[in-house]
Amino acid sequence: MSYSVGQVAGFAGVTVRTLHHYDDIGLLAPGERSHAGHRRYNDADLDRLQRILFYRELGFPLEEVAELLDDADADPRAHLRRQHELLTARIERLRKMAAAVEQAMEARRMGINLTPEERFEVFGDKDPDQYAEEAEQRWGGTEVYAESRRRAAHYTKEDWKRMRSEVEDWSARYDALMAAGEPPTGEAAMDLAEEHRLHISTWFYECSPEFHQGLGGMYVSDERFKAFYDSVRPGLAEHLRDAITANAVRRTGA
Repeated sequence: MSYSVGQVAGFAGVTVRTLHHYDDIGLLAPGERSHAGHRRYNDADLDRLQRILFYRELGFPLEEVAELLDDADADPRAHLRRQHELLTARIERLRKMAAAVEQAMEARRMGINLTPEERFEVFGDKDPDQYAEEAEQRWGGTEVYAESRRRAAHYTKEDWKRMRSEVEDWSARYDALMAAGEPPTGEAAMDLAEEHRLHISTWFYECSPEFHQGLGGMYVSDERFKAFYDSVRPGLAEHLRDAITANAVRRTGA
């Protein structure tokens, strides 16, 4: 059985002009001609066309495609193995691209308007959107959440870097405080707890002493927050919770 150029173009999703061009450059010469001289393609031609289109999809220039297909030492199995390797590599590249796009979309949704390069520069290998979906589920309908998003939407790369620098400086000072044996109910610990509360109020939303006390409890009860704080120094999550509670009592008298 053979097929006309129009039929093949329909099968393959290419134009008749493309098939004519492939014939003109010797890349895909039809195996038959009709009595009137019209191109007729057989099954072997369709198989070759399929391979041509595969390599073209991967970005190979036509000259290189011709060399690959006309290699006398290559057997069909070698072509299939090569195609599988190329497809696997492309799938991985596309997966990484899709992940980057998803992160960018999530960052836009959460108000972190940074390019992938800027995000890496600011956050390193830490993903600022790691708990974004859960945060939206927990607090999505609250004014606190809405205010945090409104503020974050206006932050530049330099803002995020300054914010992270403040966190790192605070963490180092809290680590030193614990190393010195300061109790969580002492003035020094309460002052750092107050600084922690003001940092949240400055960058994200107005954090009252009562609300801050609720956060302190979560820093211990949620294993992920606990792991974050305890990565600075073991036991810091509990120490900070107690310092936050003491500071809340100090500020409210309750």
